[in-house]
Amino acid sequence: MNIIITDTPGENVYSIYHDLIIDADLGKVFQYITRPEHLVNWWPYTCEGIPKENETYNFFFGPGYDWYGKVIKLKEQKSFHIKMVESDRDWDPTSFGFDLKENDSKVHLQFWHRGWPECNAHFRRSSFCWAMLLNGLKNYIEKGLIIPFEERA
Repeated sequence: MNIIITDTPGENVYSIYHDLIIDADLGKVFQYITRPEHLVNWWPYTCEGIPKENETYNFFFGPGYDWYGKVIKLKEQKSFHIKMVESDRDWDPTSFGFDLKENDSKVHLQFWHRGWPECNAHFRRSSFCWAMLLNGLKNYIEKGLIIPFEERA
């Protein structure tokens, strides 16, 4: 994990980065990071959304955690980026994304979550959670393993 502080005068912005290699078809990986019926098997409890630019996704994690993000970039089998629009104080200014590259019949997934206003406990916990969730994504794609929601990071 790398933590990057931007050089914007007067403000620090923190970012999370994770890379992983997934032994699967590029199209399958893209579906599993964009389609609600797959997202619920490795990230939120429930999810609604259409993988299309300017569409809104609803990520529901439980009472008090009914969050929304807008698709700001979608390139088929290449990238999927979300800007949070209704979540909590720490997540609202952030965006996260998945960028995919195929290499030797495997997919190199580059994940980022940028725009955190503070390097606080929530930022550090989210970085850890993303690492665990992305490992869950990898196991879901490669092995069909679904970790029950209550046991995810």
